[in-house]
Amino acid sequence: MGKCKPLLPLGDRPVIHHCLASLIAAGILDIQVVIGPGGGEIATAISHLPVQVVSNPDPWSEMAVSVETGLRAVSADATGVLVCLADHPLVATATYHTLLEQHRQQPEAIIIPSHLGKKGHPTLFPKPILHKLPQLNSLRELIWGQANRVRLIAVADMGVVLDMDTPEDYQKLTAIYLAAGISNNASH
Repeated sequence: MGKCKPLLPLGDRPVIHHCLASLIAAGILDIQVVIGPGGGEIATAISHLPVQVVSNPDPWSEMAVSVETGLRAVSADATGVLVCLADHPLVATATYHTLLEQHRQQPEAIIIPSHLGKKGHPTLFPKPILHKLPQLNSLRELIWGQANRVRLIAVADMGVVLDMDTPEDYQKLTAIYLAAGISNNASH
């Protein structure tokens, strides 16, 4: 996109604040924010929030390396790990509640939300299977290799499929945000 997506404005706050507000509102206490080199501005922007910032020093690594980096900081007693993307700021708190409840019911499942038949984000992984990442090339490869564990959970939340890969995506997402009159992502 040519810009630091997590710091783009969405309403009166940066995108990353919306992502984290929904997680915090869902009662998730162990939040690791993985930043890359040059992520100091992101760390500063979220320094007032109850999150831990960890750094992936390799700017060209796959997302799996960032997940491994964050995983090292996750509580030892965690049974699952939500892999959330900073370019999906409109995921509703209710969706996180749904994913957490599904994890309680099926702790060995890889839980992926879907909206109108399209797979979305975040994905909730059983923590033990993430330790297989160093032998794989990507999270996608991990999911394919564990296809029997995958559970798609239909949600009414279009935020799971709204990402910001291009300036046009960002404009669309901003228009949806403004049209919905969302003043606090944690409440929708």
